Amino acid sequence: MKKIAVLLSGGVDSSVVVYELARQGLHPDCFYIKIGPEEKEVWDCSSEEDLEMATAVAHRYGCRLEVVDCHREYWDNVTRYTMEKVKAGFTPNPDVMCNRLIKFGAFHEKRGHEYDLIATGHYAQTEIIEGKKWLTTSPDPVKDQTDFLAQIYDWQLEKALFPIGHYMKDEVRAIAEREHLINARRKDSQGICFLGKINYNDYIERYLGDNPGDVIELDTGRRIGSHKGLWFHTIGQRKGLGFGGGPWFVVKKDVESNILYVSHGYDTQSAYKQSFPIHDFHYLTVPSLPERITFKIRHTPEWHEATVEPTGDNSYIIHSKEKIHGVAPGQFCVVYDERHHRCYGSGEITVL
Repeated sequence: MKKIAVLLSGGVDSSVVVYELARQGLHPDCFYIKIGPEEKEVWDCSSEEDLEMATAVAHRYGCRLEVVDCHREYWDNVTRYTMEKVKAGFTPNPDVMCNRLIKFGAFHEKRGHEYDLIATGHYAQTEIIEGKKWLTTSPDPVKDQTDFLAQIYDWQLEKALFPIGHYMKDEVRAIAEREHLINARRKDSQGICFLGKINYNDYIERYLGDNPGDVIELDTGRRIGSHKGLWFHTIGQRKGLGFGGGPWFVVKKDVESNILYVSHGYDTQSAYKQSFPIHDFHYLTVPSLPERITFKIRHTPEWHEATVEPTGDNSYIIHSKEKIHGVAPGQFCVVYDERHHRCYGSGEITVL
């Protein structure tokens, strides 16, 4: 019988994972990964409540629970990645790197190597197709999390197990309520995996501070205000800009001159891209891409149709069938087959 480790976060999804395995007569070992903020007095963190919930669920199903401290690895790797990217004007995705470097990375080095499979509450599936293990999408397009998993290594995919990936979110909630799980009605976490109730801009300001500069209307060259730092803004952003006469949208960042360019109105053509380059493509199962694909550049229920043009050295140009709003350097473009079923992997969008 294979040894299974469950990454139990205290949320409803990973708790139903434990239930699913227990009802099959399995008693996996559960692990709570500690990756929270450095100073409790500074950040309002929900990790204590998370651990209480995880402890209660593990106890209910007779599973051992162990806390694995990956705090230092998170802050040395994922936080550093995030800060370096935003400082350079890019749009990073810390949750993507958390899966690769922490949940299937640092945890594996500390405890996971002792197990045949590592189970998580991700809304994703795996399938063996023509003898190879593929990451495949969840039937719930809103909750599908294959985009967050598209940077894991092939050996990590081999060990990955997603016991609730075939469910819709409503079904998972219904199971939790039927089984009277302690966290059945607990709200889903929002935003970056470790931040809890922390505001993302406060997190950025803590490490990078302020760096004021001009805000310029791209279409006219008119100065309309100032920003506190380019790293507080992302391409395509509308909310939180605070300028009159809106709506305004962030369309470009000039890091060298510290200028934030905005455009007036959602339909401005400067806010859209139809073709864009990606580099350092990370392949999950096979080291190539088909000509016709679907893709997404952010965590949304929609996939976009496109063709890919190889440019060498694991780099491509994505030619979208439709114009895409908010394409930003640093984002991951996640590539799927034409039916948006099999995930091929992801590459980082290059400076446009």
